[in-house]
Amino acid sequence: MLTRLTKNLTYISRIFSQNFGIILLSLLLSNMYQLSAQNEQDEAFDQNIVSSGESLFKGNCTVCHAINEVVIGPALRDVHERQSEEWIYAFIKNSQKVIKSGDEYAVDLYNQYNQTLMTSFDFSDEELNSILTYIKSESAKEVQVAVVDNIVEGGEVSSSISSDNFYLSLGLNIFLLLLLIFILFRFTNLSKKYVILKDNQNKGKLLDDDDKEIVDSGFKINEFIKSNKVVGIASFVFIAVFVKSCIDGLYTIGIQQNYQPTQPIAFSHKIHAGQYEIDCNYCHTGVNISKSANIPAVNICMNCHGVINTDKPEIQKILTAYEENRPIEWVRVHNLPDLAYFNHSQHVAVGGIECNTCHGPIEEMDVVYQYSELTMGWCINCHRESEINSKGNDYYDKLVELHKSSSKEPLKVEDIGGLECSKCHY
Repeated sequence: MLTRLTKNLTYISRIFSQNFGIILLSLLLSNMYQLSAQNEQDEAFDQNIVSSGESLFKGNCTVCHAINEVVIGPALRDVHERQSEEWIYAFIKNSQKVIKSGDEYAVDLYNQYNQTLMTSFDFSDEELNSILTYIKSESAKEVQVAVVDNIVEGGEVSSSISSDNFYLSLGLNIFLLLLLIFILFRFTNLSKKYVILKDNQNKGKLLDDDDKEIVDSGFKINEFIKSNKVVGIASFVFIAVFVKSCIDGLYTIGIQQNYQPTQPIAFSHKIHAGQYEIDCNYCHTGVNISKSANIPAVNICMNCHGVINTDKPEIQKILTAYEENRPIEWVRVHNLPDLAYFNHSQHVAVGGIECNTCHGPIEEMDVVYQYSELTMGWCINCHRESEINSKGNDYYDKLVELHKSSSKEPLKVEDIGGLECSKCHY
């Protein structure tokens, strides 16, 4: 009985060890299929919600609201980021109640838009969810870097949630498989030892030659590790990881995204541009008229700090530089290669591009870092996607009208030579 059990367990162990890769691949494909099916189901469900929300929004909200512009009430782009869903639902159902409750945001909103009261709507939570989902989807279509980043970020969160479930399920299956194999081998070894012990006690009469061959056979870890299959797989994985690391390293040469040097004075854009809302043009005076935005001179700092917070250590550094008539040696953060030509005034004054399109949420940075890649591909993509700003420009106005007469697509920067090499390279 024990011999037969040991024989069967040894046979099963051998099957598991020989077909481990196939079993693992089957688990991987099974999990990928489940993930794909779940993603398709979620996408179809979201599209139905968006369609329902669009019809409710257009039928009830467009008289006073738009997504990207002020009508009677505020623009609703990214409203879900400004307030919680519970607050939005309560405000839509009865805005007067929320205002009378003394809610600071609601009161400010009421005063900002000429104390115009919003109509109360008796929507169900399901209808409110569909409207908000529609607003989120429309917000994602806004052609601005900051919004695109939010979309990507949101997408990554959603994708990471699905990926986390996928990897968690796959990892659990692999763990259970390895645990099963470990238990199987362990039990097989114990049963072999027991059979051999009984055979020795019976002076070799319990097992015949075939049984001894079965008992002596089995999974040997040393032979398995040194086998051609394991060595080949390990070599392939090592080479693949090494080559991938080399390629990634080559692609990052010259890219300084997220570069954040320590400055000689702890200047906070979060305080100046964020909290006090100082216009970028006040300090970076050349941005509208020059190739360079220029770094602020000590005199600009002294316009305020000649009398404000003069006792603080960091401000003392400014005062010392002013008294000694020497510049502050700021460390440059954004630095394009010499072979590339970039003109701030062309982009800001003519193109109407906002600072945060390239520099990111500068008003949230205590220490400035390079937000965008600033690579050639990044610039080219921007020229392909950005529409021409013809406001206040008689030449571009005529060019846009001429383009509209021959094409339904809006006039992009690439249509006026934005992809020509000589535009950026001398």
